[in-house]
Amino acid sequence: MNAFAKDVFSSFWSSSIWLPPNVTWETIEQQKLDNVNNGENKNYAEFSDLMYSFPLAVVMMLVRLLVEKLVFRPLGLRLGLKDTERSLPLANAVLEDAFQKSTVVVKGAEMESLCHNSELSEIQVERWFRQRKRAALPNKLKKFTETGWRWFFYTGILLFGFSCLWDKPWFWDVRNCWFGYPDHRIGAGVWYYYMVELAFYMSLSISQFFDVKRKDFWGMFIHHNATIALMMFSWTTHFIRIGTLVLIVHDCADPLLELAKLFRYARYKKTCDAVFFVFSIVWVVTRCGVYPAWILYSTLFDAVNFFSMFPAYYIFNGLLCTLQLLHIVWTYLLYKVIQKALSKGNIDDMRSDSEPSEDENDNKKDR
Repeated sequence: MNAFAKDVFSSFWSSSIWLPPNVTWETIEQQKLDNVNNGENKNYAEFSDLMYSFPLAVVMMLVRLLVEKLVFRPLGLRLGLKDTERSLPLANAVLEDAFQKSTVVVKGAEMESLCHNSELSEIQVERWFRQRKRAALPNKLKKFTETGWRWFFYTGILLFGFSCLWDKPWFWDVRNCWFGYPDHRIGAGVWYYYMVELAFYMSLSISQFFDVKRKDFWGMFIHHNATIALMMFSWTTHFIRIGTLVLIVHDCADPLLELAKLFRYARYKKTCDAVFFVFSIVWVVTRCGVYPAWILYSTLFDAVNFFSMFPAYYIFNGLLCTLQLLHIVWTYLLYKVIQKALSKGNIDDMRSDSEPSEDENDNKKDR
């Protein structure tokens, strides 16, 4: 059994899969020794470094709790958002069990069964489901604090990313991502940039199940895990330079979206719409322009001029293309939101489709 496990381990980590032809893990180790002997501060990425991201993800969630509690919750209360809880309907074990399985009001034979078991009429059952569903929705203060944390992180990591990459040659010429590959060393700034980003997406993939549920839940779940896989994969295969460019491009639009939501929850409609308009432009430019034309083009066509292809390279490009497909889907949804909002003259209502709606009285107050 041990021999079999060893063979599987050796096959999985075969340099013929993870590294270009004529380059082995022993080559990388020798380069590391030469680096130490030459007294250079920069070092090579190691797979074991990724283990730091797990405790960092826990730290990230603790920092989030503090930021939400000490910064954005008081700010939300100062802006007039109320921490209200909607009343629950009368306790009914039969209906509660059905609600936990599906929040959608049932029809037909299932409705008849619920009416019979709960000893309520169809209208009463429907009313119970509506009230129970409203009670489960988070209030605006909860949304405000969650959004505030994301805006805080996205803004901070964007500024940190620019500070790390501004003096890097590959930031100005993407072909430098491939020069000398895989003999790429990294400095402390890039190391922290990668690990903090990875920890954040790990924390999001966990907290997503406890945060405000959104209609694009599974799309975001795929996005978070594709990002995690992409970052781990690029780190292991030493595609870190192109990986940092992927991160910085993706980070550009995120703070604007979260900022627009903050203004929306605080009922600054005109400011919200202005920020959302800027976000739409930055999103299209970065996700549908810069990313495919600059990064994806380079990985597909520039890289082949600097080293021979290998299996990990194709997997890496597959992950990058998966992200681009998600970009196209989300851009289409963004286009539909803007198109419908312009026709109705109410962009605020359309944006709320991406998350659970407030009750009707809340909506009327916002108008």
